[in-house]
Amino acid sequence: MNRLVLLLLLLGVCSLAWAKEAAPLAEDPVVEKRLVAISDELRCLVCQNESLSASRADLAVDLRRQIREQIKAGRSDAEIMEYMVARYGDFVRYRPPLKGTTVLLWFGPFLLLIGGVAALLTYLRRRKRLVVDAPLSAEESAHIATLLANTPLDPSVQDASGTPPTAGKTSIRAKGRTKRRG
Repeated sequence: MNRLVLLLLLLGVCSLAWAKEAAPLAEDPVVEKRLVAISDELRCLVCQNESLSASRADLAVDLRRQIREQIKAGRSDAEIMEYMVARYGDFVRYRPPLKGTTVLLWFGPFLLLIGGVAALLTYLRRRKRLVVDAPLSAEESAHIATLLANTPLDPSVQDASGTPPTAGKTSIRAKGRTKRRG
């Protein structure tokens, strides 16, 4: 058993000797910085709720590779954005420009909110017209008075059966304190 532990320790130490320094994530840090800046402004077409830089979808990896190639080819950030918009439409941008085809993207949520509030107000007004406040009849008033007379004013005073704790019990005074008998 000791030999096995010693052998595993020796293998662990030897593996450290063969270890290499971690390879950098990017060949050129300047290119990668531009890539991240551009891909943060673009939407993943598969995920649609993530930026291109955050997505792990295969299409996002391909698009990042294309952007990297265009950066290395010397294109400006604006030219790369124009290429992506020409190829995938304004939807690929997180902040599409305000124009005729994107008006719904910009103002659609506000229109839905206004429509929802209008529908709610219409519903409430119609419901208010349908609800009629009718006075109680003499019989209903008498029934309510009977119910209220048999109910204690403080509902927290009731026990599990719904009756007040003093119902059916007598109290006696002894040594200045009130005691209850059940």
